[in-house]
Amino acid sequence: MTEPVYAIGDVHGQKIMLDRALALIHADGGADAQIVFLGDYVDRGPESQGVIETLIAGQDAGRPWTYLMGNHDRMFAQFVRDGTEHDPRIRSGISWLNRRLGGEATLRSYHICGVMHFVTKKRGGGEQLAHFEGDAGWIDLHELAALARKAVPASHLDFIENLPLTYQTDDLIFVHAGLRMELPLEWQDPEDLLWIRDGFLESQIDYGRLIVHGHTALDHPQHYGNRVNLDGGAGYGNPLIPAVFEGRECWLLTDQGRMPLTR
Repeated sequence: MTEPVYAIGDVHGQKIMLDRALALIHADGGADAQIVFLGDYVDRGPESQGVIETLIAGQDAGRPWTYLMGNHDRMFAQFVRDGTEHDPRIRSGISWLNRRLGGEATLRSYHICGVMHFVTKKRGGGEQLAHFEGDAGWIDLHELAALARKAVPASHLDFIENLPLTYQTDDLIFVHAGLRMELPLEWQDPEDLLWIRDGFLESQIDYGRLIVHGHTALDHPQHYGNRVNLDGGAGYGNPLIPAVFEGRECWLLTDQGRMPLTR
């Protein structure tokens, strides 16, 4: 009999939802259930710090949990490390600190509270922080990043920066965003694993194993035959719904028990 593998999609700072998802998994598979987390633990929701603490606590307790990196996790770590507020994959050019991307909410969860003021760059039309208006008055981008380095524990950054990009079983490939379906796993661009949409979401290629991913927010998890998207939009207030896989068979976990997720 195939051992079940549980998965949780993009959490986006929703600790209450994460706690409920973990409770549903515990009820179905017990305390030693194998769980794969698909990344994007931070941004948009109110409790990014609490989410990271929950994941680290599971790691410290020796739980059989696997954590993948999401693009939002990397943006958060890069801002704290060196003040980077943009990623070239954000086509709109908006700052990670913008409410739409969610960096403001993440910093607030670490008790850095205030108002972000932005300007539009003359060349390229992108957005950059003009100043942050907080308890210490008006500070610039570099001062805000320095404030974040003091507020965010080193253990949180170490946790994020050492996360893998994929996890495999005999039947499944777990990844945050997706794959280039025409390329073997060892040839994949790490940037695609974190960001890809075009060329992946529309692909009908069967990769040989079912691909389980998040990144592209939906209103509800969906099965597409060759892939399952578990990003049900928790970052926008939708429920965080965990899944369980036995081989390539998939069920969603609810208060009423397992519900089959099929194409």
